[in-house]
Amino acid sequence: MDQFSNDPFRDGVADEGDTQDRNAVRDSLFLIAELRVEAVTMTVRVRNLSAGGMMAEYPQGLDENTVVECDLRGVGMVRGRVAWSAAGRIGIAFDRQIDPLLARKPVSAAAKPRAGTAPKYPPLR
Repeated sequence: MDQFSNDPFRDGVADEGDTQDRNAVRDSLFLIAELRVEAVTMTVRVRNLSAGGMMAEYPQGLDENTVVECDLRGVGMVRGRVAWSAAGRIGIAFDRQIDPLLARKPVSAAAKPRAGTAPKYPPLR
């Protein structure tokens, strides 16, 4: 079973207009993100990411068209809607295009201490 086997749009269910967007390049990865649904925020595993959306593990499932916000590392907060929900995963279509490569960038070198040095913290008051 491949990573897309639970995606109902892979079987040609999407409208013809959606097919173009669905064929966009997806970046398969394993990324942790924060997903906000109404007033509840939870951590999810992102399995693939493209400029127009993402697939994440979400065992509870969500109704199609549910508005969500996702905080993606390197990208920031992105608003979208649930496009599909099946077998513990959800597909989210973003309201705006993102650069998925930003999520792959390493954490800033300035934030990492050099070998042999202790991190510097402000004095406690």
